[in-house]
Amino acid sequence: MNLLQCREECRASRAVARREKLVAVARRLFSENGFHGTGVAQIAAESGIKVGQIYRDFADKEAIVAAIVEHDLRLFLLEAEIAQAVESGDTAAVRDWLRMFMRCGEASEARALMPEILAEAARNDRIKGIAHTINRRVKRALVQALTALAPHPGQAETRADLAELILTIGAGIMHRRIADPDFDEEAAYRRLGGLVEGAIDRMIGSGPAPILRNDHCGFVAAN
Repeated sequence: MNLLQCREECRASRAVARREKLVAVARRLFSENGFHGTGVAQIAAESGIKVGQIYRDFADKEAIVAAIVEHDLRLFLLEAEIAQAVESGDTAAVRDWLRMFMRCGEASEARALMPEILAEAARNDRIKGIAHTINRRVKRALVQALTALAPHPGQAETRADLAELILTIGAGIMHRRIADPDFDEEAAYRRLGGLVEGAIDRMIGSGPAPILRNDHCGFVAAN
């Protein structure tokens, strides 16, 4: 390696470290103060990174949010790992991933920021697009896992319904732990886990027969 290559690699390493520091500071400020309550100048002051440098690294505040979300999705979804488990037919690993998935709201950093993303999505189209990206990637990984466990083509609608049920109840748990000081989050996760494990067992045991159906009020158990 020549001196020029070394300098270029050192610069790249410093740039990565700087971006990681900025994202970590921005995450904390967004969680504490909300997006509206956090400006780039405040991020600069807290991180020690000049405003001009921030705008060279990120086009705007929404781009910082996108970087935070991408980082969290990579850590949470473990897309390469679940894809490998699916490809190898490792159903035990797939079920372990599903259990982890259903308890994702326990991660302290993500649980503090996600409500802010959803609140801002109601008034900011860029953030709404980020929220839609989160939903698509999360649902795709979830359906992939469910398909590995119950792959019959005739179960596609049942898998989709179960994925929607998991996402909807998970969102409800997020809301309840904010709105209800007496909410038993641990019990809610246990109930969700039991519901999903039972649904998967029935899918595996029953073949293509549906276990859930839609009515005008939402998802109900099929007769």
